[in-house]
Amino acid sequence: MTYNDIRKQFLQYFESHGHKIVPSASLIPNDPTLLFTVAGMVPWKGILQGTEPAFAPRVADVQKCIRAGGKHNDLDEVGYDGRHHTFFEMLGNWSFGDYFKEEAITMSWELLTRVFGLDPNRIIVTTHISDDEATAIWKKVTGKDAIRLDKDNWWSAGDTGPCGPCTEMHYDFGPDLPGGLPGSANEDGGRYVEIWNDVFMQYDRDANGVLSPLPKQNVDTGAGLERFASIMQNVHDNYDTDLFVNLIHAIESVTGVKRNAENIPSFKVIADHLRAVGFAVADGVIPSNTDRGYVIRRILRRAMRHGQMLGHKGALLSELYPALITEMGETYPELAREQSHVVDIIRNEENAFSDMLQNGMKLLDSELPKLNNKTLPGNVAFKLFDTYGFPLDLTQMILRDKGLDVDVAGFEKCMAEQKERSRADTKGTKVLWESQEQLPATDDTAKYAPVDNMESTVLAILRNGEFVQAAQAGDNVEVALDKTVFYGTQGGQVGDRGELRRNGATVMNVAEAARANNIVIHKGILDRELWVGDMVTPVINTAVRQQTARAHTATHLLQAALRKVLNTDVEQRGSKVSPDSVRFDFSFGRAMTDDEKAAVEKLINEWIAADMPVAHEEMDIESAKARGAMALFGEKYGDIVKVITAGDVSCELCGGTHIYHTGEIIKAEINKEKSISSGIRRITMFVGTLAE
Repeated sequence: MTYNDIRKQFLQYFESHGHKIVPSASLIPNDPTLLFTVAGMVPWKGILQGTEPAFAPRVADVQKCIRAGGKHNDLDEVGYDGRHHTFFEMLGNWSFGDYFKEEAITMSWELLTRVFGLDPNRIIVTTHISDDEATAIWKKVTGKDAIRLDKDNWWSAGDTGPCGPCTEMHYDFGPDLPGGLPGSANEDGGRYVEIWNDVFMQYDRDANGVLSPLPKQNVDTGAGLERFASIMQNVHDNYDTDLFVNLIHAIESVTGVKRNAENIPSFKVIADHLRAVGFAVADGVIPSNTDRGYVIRRILRRAMRHGQMLGHKGALLSELYPALITEMGETYPELAREQSHVVDIIRNEENAFSDMLQNGMKLLDSELPKLNNKTLPGNVAFKLFDTYGFPLDLTQMILRDKGLDVDVAGFEKCMAEQKERSRADTKGTKVLWESQEQLPATDDTAKYAPVDNMESTVLAILRNGEFVQAAQAGDNVEVALDKTVFYGTQGGQVGDRGELRRNGATVMNVAEAARANNIVIHKGILDRELWVGDMVTPVINTAVRQQTARAHTATHLLQAALRKVLNTDVEQRGSKVSPDSVRFDFSFGRAMTDDEKAAVEKLINEWIAADMPVAHEEMDIESAKARGAMALFGEKYGDIVKVITAGDVSCELCGGTHIYHTGEIIKAEINKEKSISSGIRRITMFVGTLAE
């Protein structure tokens, strides 16, 4: 029975028992706590926890999953046994307040023994030690005595909330394999393999650990398709099942190498990683240096490394992608639909990594004969990182295949020293301001709604790299005040321009307001003498402020349009907002087409023409997250944040200055789009009168 046969029979069985059959959800979960969809229950988490209404009482599906990052990480095990995968498919049936234990157990048993024809004597079941009900049902339905376990047969969403016991079904691969029954001291031997888990959510656990019955009881089941296939095809290694055998044949064809006992780990790695990378990119993940993009980049590079170990040079997964469509495209039509896009992204990534790998390997190979204690010195690992772009985990992966290790502490020491040198080499005056620990933070609370006639005290003057008590007309200086209406450069937005006045007369023309820690620095040339302790009035150039504000709001619309036209995995990676001009960096693995750029520009201008309201609100961070406000990756936010919402198209955490209606932007025009690094693109855009 092939993979396609198993999927069809599983879904047909549950459809005949009143279940609504739904397609797999995306690998990109609607859950900020997860990088990927790691289990079949992830798309139904809200329903199972009671925060979302159920759209049907009974559901069944085959869910694509990835476990290769963070808490759920099987990456390093792939290739070294026959059970682990980064990408896998999970069969599942769900009851949202409908049937419960007896019907779930009965259907599981009937499907395994009558539909799939498994020998009942080779199926071992376990229940939770507290679950007398499920134990009695197994005895009634099958005549079997369940093995009663504790922690392995209990599911919970967290320390509090929905939870309950579960029952697992295990398959006996026979006495030729080592290993004992579930719960025994030698259970990990491989003879008994878990194939299905039925979770019974029947309790709500409070902060004191007290269990109370849930008003609606749910069933959540999961069965790994790859394990099912190995049982149905009478093989103990998942990679000997039909799907993987066919992918391995494709690898042989592309690389020109036949698999054998020595190189089979590399074939397993490439076959597994082809599925993970292909499906992830088809769902919108772009290889990058952060988040899920980094995980996919790491998987792709690991596959290329194993291709190199087989003697293959150049593109690999991009050449194998058509074989993936042949094997799985019928079930997952997105593979063929996104083929051109996926192949372009993978090939670009492979080309960039191929050059890096070849150059870095020359250095690494020259160092290996010098090793002591089978450990690569930290300074060599750092040179690979600093010169050739080898992340530490790539070097560790390469050396692991050779039975070698890396001096991680030495690597981290070199990294810290480089950061210290970078700080010491910093030019300009920011470091000088940061050294003035006695200066209080500037009160700039009026920057969003500048007030007239603010009286401010001059706290410090910096001239020619020295702090002075006074400066003369014509001096180029930097000035700190106790309070100001100026917005200092922050979050990608350039600072305000304007003047410092005294008794109505201009004392200083401020060319830019910058920031050092929490001090706002006013940079410019003096028109008149200025002393520390003088009282001045800070006045911004309102025309420039308006131009900058509309450019910043336009930046938010640009990001929303990119996510709509390209894919929702597009993320901001940097920006510069200047008066009527925008530079925006974002994660994407290829050049945008002319049609895509035109579509983005058209969408922005439609939103401008709609003159949507732009709301400026302050709220606590949890309320902002609940609203779905987007945050800039890597940015740190306080307990109270500012949320900018443009109509129903954009909602972001942002401390910048903004307009109040999108119509104030007037017009937007994309100027240029280009690559600035692997997986990162840059758009420049004119807005307002500059666009006109």
